[in-house]
Amino acid sequence: MVSNWRHYIVTHSGIIRGKARVKGTRIPVALILGYLNAGYSVEKIIEEFPDLDKDQISACVDYGRTLEDFEEIV
Repeated sequence: MVSNWRHYIVTHSGIIRGKARVKGTRIPVALILGYLNAGYSVEKIIEEFPDLDKDQISACVDYGRTLEDFEEIV
């Protein structure tokens, strides 16, 4: 598990309309989470997106958990 997703996930208002993305790419976190939700393995996602690695995909999951925890608090 990635200890700090902030090293891997970034946002910028001028890139993909400010959506969270994997740092150094234009790949949205939501896309990776969608692939995982559809049953894709980490290895299959890396085949589809060879610029990604396991730590980046894990960071997407951790980012999603953080959002889920935030929504439960609010």
